[in-house]
Amino acid sequence: MNWLKEADLSAIYGEPGPASLEKVADHLTPDYEAFIMASRFCVLTTVGPEGTDGSPRGDDGPVARVLDPKHLVLPDWRGNDRIDSIRNIVRDGRVSLMFLVRGSGNAIRVNGMARVTDDAEIRASCAHEGKEPRTVIVVQVIEIYFQCARAIIRSGLWGGQDDSAGLPTPGRILANLTEGRVGGAAYDAEWPVRAAGTMW
Repeated sequence: MNWLKEADLSAIYGEPGPASLEKVADHLTPDYEAFIMASRFCVLTTVGPEGTDGSPRGDDGPVARVLDPKHLVLPDWRGNDRIDSIRNIVRDGRVSLMFLVRGSGNAIRVNGMARVTDDAEIRASCAHEGKEPRTVIVVQVIEIYFQCARAIIRSGLWGGQDDSAGLPTPGRILANLTEGRVGGAAYDAEWPVRAAGTMW
C-alpha cells in the first residue's frame, strides 16, 4: 500500500478552480442563511481526546437557527444521553456541520467553534410545544460554503427508493452484541412508541 503524503496531493489532484475558493464566506450571508433555515437535518462533527464523533441532528422545522451573521444555535433535543458531542464541545470547541435539504443536490458546510449553554433565555427561545432542550449548542461560524453536488447526485439520495429492506434492526444489533441480554424483537416493537413520547 502506498500511503500518500501531503506533498503528493497536488500532483494527483491539481489546484482547485476559482469557484471552489470563492464560495467560502466567514459569516452567514443571506443566501447561506436561507439554505440553513430550510434544513431539517444536519450532521454535527466534534473532536475530543477519544477521537472524532459524528452526530445526526434533526427537527420538524429548521434544525438550527441563526442568532446573528456569525452565530448559529442548535438545540440539543432528546437522544440516547451518551452526550458524546456535548462532552467533546466542552473539552474542544472545534465543530463542523453539514446541512442537507431534502431534494437539493447541495450540502452546506460550516466549520467553527462551539460552546454549550444551559442559559434559560436561549433554551426558552428554542422551545417546541412547551418543551425546552436541556442545553443549546452555540456555534461561531469561521467558514461556510456549499459542497459540490456530485456526491448527492451519485448516491441518488433523493431518488425516493427504500434501500433499508433486509438491514439488521437496532434490536437485532443489540441482541447480537450482548448475547441476547439487551435488544431483540421486543426492543424494536417498543421503539416507535418510546420515540414518539420522547422526541423533544
